[in-house]
Amino acid sequence: MLISSGVGERLREERERLGKNQTDFGVTAGVSRGTQKAYELGSSSPDVRYLSGLQELGVDVHYVLTGARVDIDLNNLSEIESAVLGNLRQMSEDDRNVLLRTAAAFASAASLAGNKPQK
Repeated sequence: MLISSGVGERLREERERLGKNQTDFGVTAGVSRGTQKAYELGSSSPDVRYLSGLQELGVDVHYVLTGARVDIDLNNLSEIESAVLGNLRQMSEDDRNVLLRTAAAFASAASLAGNKPQK
C-alpha cells in the first residue's frame, strides 16, 4: 500500500532543504539512490526504518507524511531546554537510545503512581 500523495514531493523538499543529493541522502538513511528516487517519485513507499533514519538526519518526518509542519519555537526555549537539547545533539546514538529508554521508564513509573507527566 502506498502512502498518500505528496509524500515523495515533500521528501524531496526536505532532502533539498538539507542540501543533500539523492545518493548521499539515501545512503545516510539506509537505502540506495534508486530506492530514494522511487520514494521521491511516489512509485514506492518508505518503511519505518527509513523514516526513523531520516529523523536522525533532521528531516521533519511529520511534515513528509502529513504535509503539516509541527511548530516548535526553538527561539523560545528555556535555559534548561536549550541545555538538554544541546547535550542530546552531542550524544552518541547508543547514549540517546539509553536516554530514550530511561525517559520511557520514568514516564511509565509516573503513570503507575498516578502522576501525569509535566509538559
